[in-house]
Amino acid sequence: MRLVIQRVTRASVTIENKMHAATGPGLLILAGIEDADTSEDVNWLCGKVARLRIFDDKQGVMNLSLQDTNGEVLVISQFTLHASTKKGNRPSYIRAAHPETAISLYNELIASLSAQLSKSVKSGQFGAMMQVELINDGPVTIIIDSKNKE
Repeated sequence: MRLVIQRVTRASVTIENKMHAATGPGLLILAGIEDADTSEDVNWLCGKVARLRIFDDKQGVMNLSLQDTNGEVLVISQFTLHASTKKGNRPSYIRAAHPETAISLYNELIASLSAQLSKSVKSGQFGAMMQVELINDGPVTIIIDSKNKE
């Protein structure tokens, strides 16, 4: 599972011209799920996200986590994070999980992160055409892949 984590002052997702979810300061997380992913990947990533120290302390040093700042979270599914561009110019998404696998892991990611943070985590709609808006704060963007733990 691959996450693109962006520190934001605000983020929102629109589906079919209607605001679906919005957050204030915190994180926008784009989640790419592949067939090899399991609940173990979800749990490891949720722990990393909850404790990731990428928010400024009083001295302006990135030393605080979501748990410290009580920041909000918006999670968006994005199968294109597993695009392969090795051959030709049209990306291949063969590593991306099929919906029957991805939907349950996407929902598990949202529920697990919500439990670790003791707060509601907002999300997009799996498989929908979404328009995502954000104000990247910093900018700070971190990519974490559960297949690269070491």
